[in-house]
Amino acid sequence: MPAKIYSDKDADLKVLKNKTVAVIGFGSQGHAHALNLKESGVKVIIGLYPGSKSIEAAKKHGFKVLNSADAVKQADVIFMATPDLAIAGVYEKDIKPNLTKGKTLLFSHGFAIHFKTVKPPKNVDVIMVAPKGPGHLVRRQYLEGRGVPALIAVFQNPSKQAKKVALAWARGIGSTRAGVIETTFKEETETDLFGEQAVLCGGTSALVQAGYDTLIQAGYQPEMAYFECLHELKLIVDLMYEAGISGMRFSISETAKFGDVLIGPRIINKQVRAEMKKVLKEIQDGTFARGWIREAKTGKKKYRKLLADGTKHPIEKVGARLRGLMPWIGKRNLGGAQASY
Repeated sequence: MPAKIYSDKDADLKVLKNKTVAVIGFGSQGHAHALNLKESGVKVIIGLYPGSKSIEAAKKHGFKVLNSADAVKQADVIFMATPDLAIAGVYEKDIKPNLTKGKTLLFSHGFAIHFKTVKPPKNVDVIMVAPKGPGHLVRRQYLEGRGVPALIAVFQNPSKQAKKVALAWARGIGSTRAGVIETTFKEETETDLFGEQAVLCGGTSALVQAGYDTLIQAGYQPEMAYFECLHELKLIVDLMYEAGISGMRFSISETAKFGDVLIGPRIINKQVRAEMKKVLKEIQDGTFARGWIREAKTGKKKYRKLLADGTKHPIEKVGARLRGLMPWIGKRNLGGAQASY
């Protein structure tokens, strides 16, 4: 049965009327949620640690900025807009001591709750509103009168109002304009991690590098390998994004289409599918989460080495030079943007 899609008519912003919401963190998702909610008529305050680089940015947008503990004291709904592995420390220090009966704890990803790095008391609502896009897109779509689809979930509901609050929040950030689907913390967390690891980030990055390496080792020019294995990926992904896999196939040549349906299963073969199942199992049983938490606690040495090794792959140097010939491609810092708290 298809999931029910909630829209504006299913969400009442009045649920948040006379409530104060605290956004803890002012990074990618934090700033977007805070600004969209504020412009939707919700009273928003920002909680940050003393000395945070985000304090001035939040103040420039007209927000009242408090230290996180004081923000929690004043708020009815507390949104944890900090990175997954930072949430536990912030929760123990600033949130937990001030999380009194009747408050609502809100997340945009289920990691901390599902893997129990945060264990909230039973007398508070625990919900999730997870836009399916980065913060800058959530903000831009809202300003353009549209929205980014989102997922909502309820983990604890002592007030019996948790789902209404989640839907109201989703409406406040613009997501009910596009459509909202209900899920669970477990489903959102496990599918999100699997998608990142097996397909969207890990799978795609490894496939691109392997394709590039195969052509180089066969004696082809690096520039040709880059164009065929990385540059043109955007064309295909955009076609899928707009019209699905069948729509993409409708738009490409007969030769490309035949190669797709005939050769694709040889690349993503039984062995790869078996490995995907192992990856999913490691997510489900907590192996990945425990390893990531342990990696963070021990200084992230392996993580940083793997990232550094990736930047040294020959495709990066070739790509940087070729992208320099394409002024229509926006220039990005190699390090990327990190969520700020």
